[in-house]
Amino acid sequence: MTDHVTTHQAEEDARNEEILIWLNGRVVPKAQALVSVYDSGFMLGDGVWEGIRLYDGRWAFLDEHIERLFEAAKAIDLDIRLSPAEVIAAIHETQAANAMTTDAHARLMVTRGVKTRPFQHPSLSRQGPTMTIIMEHSKPKIPRPIRLATVPHMRGLPMTQDPKLNSHSKLNCILACIAAEKAGADEALMLDVHGFVNTTNACNFFVVKKGAVWTSTGDYCMNGITRQKVIDLCRANAIPVFERNFSLVDTYSADEAFLTGTFGAQTPVSTIDGRTIGTGQMGPMTERLRALYKDLVRA
Repeated sequence: MTDHVTTHQAEEDARNEEILIWLNGRVVPKAQALVSVYDSGFMLGDGVWEGIRLYDGRWAFLDEHIERLFEAAKAIDLDIRLSPAEVIAAIHETQAANAMTTDAHARLMVTRGVKTRPFQHPSLSRQGPTMTIIMEHSKPKIPRPIRLATVPHMRGLPMTQDPKLNSHSKLNCILACIAAEKAGADEALMLDVHGFVNTTNACNFFVVKKGAVWTSTGDYCMNGITRQKVIDLCRANAIPVFERNFSLVDTYSADEAFLTGTFGAQTPVSTIDGRTIGTGQMGPMTERLRALYKDLVRA
């Protein structure tokens, strides 16, 4: 599709060819930021990550993102071997090395590190974790509302792979994205194990119906920081908000739909499974929440 749009689409920026990347305690040029083919992240997707955004010299909700990174590492029994303060210092070091002040996106990745042999058992990762910070100049450029298609791939039960975990193992979501693209959409709308509307392959999902904001229960979706900020903003501004089970029938008749994520903040949705949502353009509630979120970031 020639006009395919992604929720992480950014303006082209030539400066990103010359960025410096933090890798295991050193800041190195992009071409030298290399990891071993024996790394457990490359070999098995054995690692966790966070995405953060720089607005006007400050990383938005940084403490919450770092807390989530350490929670995820503990959940998979991975010792980062740095304190939260040391990780934050590494972020600031990378920012300073790249002279970034605003409109930057950083991806922090930690894997179980280099393996002695190419097999699954975590005890084969004996050299300590691999950690990197990729920081790019990044201004979102999402030229139109996103088109969604419902796919058969689900966000599963917590005892299979807990969807709250920001793990490197993203194949389920990638397959969902491929299925949506083959259906002529931009991103996948994924259901939960009971068939209720849940999340997309990359973002949290909201609908607006009769002045109220709905999102999933949160049981089967990523514990999105931007998702929670939108819920909190609704509560603080007397906007009715519900975390509830709802179906595709409820969704198709919504007045508005939008996605939330660290990169795009609040991204409007135009169609779902070929049905136009509202006017097919950004609705007034999405616009209002965008403004409230911008104020929150500035504050």
